[in-house]
Amino acid sequence: MTEKSMKAALQTNVLLQVMATLFIGICGAMVARLAALPAAALIGSTVAVSIVSFCRLPTSVPIWLRNVAFAAIGCSLGSGVSTDFLEMAVKWPLSLGGLILVMGVILFVSSWMLTACFAQSRTTAILAASPGALTYSLAIAATGVGDARAIIVIQSIRLLSITTCLPLVLDLLNLEHGSGTGVLQNSIPLVATAVLFMLSLLSGFVLNRWKLPAAYLIAGVLVSGILHYLGLVAGRPQTGFLWTGFVITGSVIGARFTSIPLVDIKRLIGGALAVVVVSSAIAALFAALCAKVLNLPFGQVWVSYAPGGVEAMAAMALALGYDSAFVATHHLFRIILLLFMLPVLLRFFKRTEGEVSGNG
Repeated sequence: MTEKSMKAALQTNVLLQVMATLFIGICGAMVARLAALPAAALIGSTVAVSIVSFCRLPTSVPIWLRNVAFAAIGCSLGSGVSTDFLEMAVKWPLSLGGLILVMGVILFVSSWMLTACFAQSRTTAILAASPGALTYSLAIAATGVGDARAIIVIQSIRLLSITTCLPLVLDLLNLEHGSGTGVLQNSIPLVATAVLFMLSLLSGFVLNRWKLPAAYLIAGVLVSGILHYLGLVAGRPQTGFLWTGFVITGSVIGARFTSIPLVDIKRLIGGALAVVVVSSAIAALFAALCAKVLNLPFGQVWVSYAPGGVEAMAAMALALGYDSAFVATHHLFRIILLLFMLPVLLRFFKRTEGEVSGNG
């Protein structure tokens, strides 16, 4: 089949188009996993579908399937909320307070830099600069808020850079590693995963009627978090369940890249690297202050404050011998805050941008 005939077939057959998009996303996720990339399913599927979209082959994922993926991811994020998690959070009020300051400064400085130096809108800048909220930012972007290509490029480079470079930087600085240990969560049974997922879908439908951004993702976090806190469920959903959610989400984002000029990618890479350097430096500064006050290893606090993903940072803590419970608690706390902060910030900036355009 020639390229023209393949393109024509995809344009006329929506089902074939969706199947091809998901197949490409799965292949990309598998390649990324073999390459040992962080968040392999999400980044691999996004990059693979994006490449095909750049070649102008039609790609798409239906809205209902996108919502299914967001609910699945939300279930996994919410599984970190438990009685133990809340008890640990109470033990570290000063460091968690410092984390709030870190988030605020990173959001303010990085988003200002993206708007002033890289011509991004304020809504795009907020989502692209949000520290350690790759999945949530992409989920919101996939619903049409902000510039999806800017958000995926900046957030993906941030995650890849921090996950691969931070351990090397810690070793180059010759920092003393910790001796903490951590325990990985077990997977909950398949039946419990299915029930949790269905409850998340129903709740997501209700929240979506209220016009909340990424309603299905928020619903998954709330439902899963409440059930885990009450002790009705313990552990993460099945691995394949979350993997599927990442692949679909990555395919959703990648399918939006059909008409993106390469010149935009070159421009966005500069902004992405600037965000990585600035956000990492801010996190290091606050981590140094917090470590000195609380007499904790600087590296442990830096990993806790670094704008990386929960899973990647927890794994890094284990590899470096830091207290993974401390690290995971801080990253989960940040995600929970961002779940509520980002919608408020986005609504504020949308309103102010509307007022400015109206006055203009």
